[in-house]
Amino acid sequence: MSRWGCPPSKFPWTYSDKETCYLLEGKVKVYPDGSNEGVEIGAGDLVVFPKGMSCTWDVSVGVDKHYKFGNWNVVTQLDVYDIVR
Repeated sequence: MSRWGCPPSKFPWTYSDKETCYLLEGKVKVYPDGSNEGVEIGAGDLVVFPKGMSCTWDVSVGVDKHYKFGNWNVVTQLDVYDIVR
């Protein structure tokens, strides 16, 4: 498990592997490529991003999160959001 954070910002991102993350702080609207509709995630949310997903992160409140790439069997049973393209 690793930790990552960023201040309010907007940036594109592509997931080279499945990522499971738990947001400790912050608020983000994630826009999958090709979609005008975003999914809002925030502090306390557990999120799984599929391998190969390309999106734009629009961070309105600075983020602090724990994350892990690849499969993690314990967490995959607890998925709260599964954002798919």
